[in-house]
Amino acid sequence: MSAEPLPVLCLAGPTGAGKTELALRLARLFDCEIINADSRQVYADFPIVTAQPDSCQRAQAPHHLYGFLPASAKFSAGEWLRRALPVCRAITARRRLPLLVGGTGFYFNSLLHGFAEIPPVPAEISLALQEQAASKGLAHLHERLCRLDPAYAAKIHPHDRQRILRSLEVCLATGKAFSWWHEHQHRKPQAKGPLLVIAVSLAGLAPLLERRIDAMLAKGAIEEARLALASCADGSAPGWSGIGCAELHAYLQGRISLEECRRLWLANTRAYAKRQLTWFRGRKDAIWITPDDPEAILAILKQSGYRPAA
Repeated sequence: MSAEPLPVLCLAGPTGAGKTELALRLARLFDCEIINADSRQVYADFPIVTAQPDSCQRAQAPHHLYGFLPASAKFSAGEWLRRALPVCRAITARRRLPLLVGGTGFYFNSLLHGFAEIPPVPAEISLALQEQAASKGLAHLHERLCRLDPAYAAKIHPHDRQRILRSLEVCLATGKAFSWWHEHQHRKPQAKGPLLVIAVSLAGLAPLLERRIDAMLAKGAIEEARLALASCADGSAPGWSGIGCAELHAYLQGRISLEECRRLWLANTRAYAKRQLTWFRGRKDAIWITPDDPEAILAILKQSGYRPAA
């Protein structure tokens, strides 16, 4: 971990809010390199479904930590921080500005406010919980989490397998709630800089999300998921837990129709965007912006000590 907080620029917001295009504009203006701060965009098998920047967008600025993990790999906020910090340092050494872009609030929180160093979880606890998920279902584990750690359970979706298992692992291994570790352990900020959050209403976002899903289907999301299925058929694998991925898995397995897949994908995406907006509204350091007001964004950044590149 670095001795002094690194200067960074953070751009966050709900899914579908237009972070990618705004990030490219900021990268050109402030000579940035872009780092992924979205927990779904780390998976290599799903560039379309997780809306990773395409080759044309990546050609406009250096991009880091996108699409490097197989669907079978687990990935936590702590692991993201351990990978992101060396990238930030290398960008800073090149006299450029790290621009972190995504919708995973816990990633930004770990970077800007420090990360709770939770003790390792014994493998037998992880295995036992995975077996319970398979035999009793995820709803059973979510109910258990509601009893052990209601504060954290309220923040996550009841179908978020990865976070449910992780929080239960910590509860059972340490005897303390997952939320306790994040609230009480001394943490040191690893970076400093403004947290820009795109302001959008859920009502305004809904039609954009529907068009976005249709565009993903037109681009080949089904074929992408079919190829991913060939390399990792386990629907409980971390990469398949993302919204869109899980629904496509169910469709390809013949459990739901394509129409139902699309309906669930949209409903779950809207619910996720709502949770994201709620999370960021609770952040005192969030600076709300609108992408169509570049002068206001520029004024905010200048006020924070950032100047456009020469």
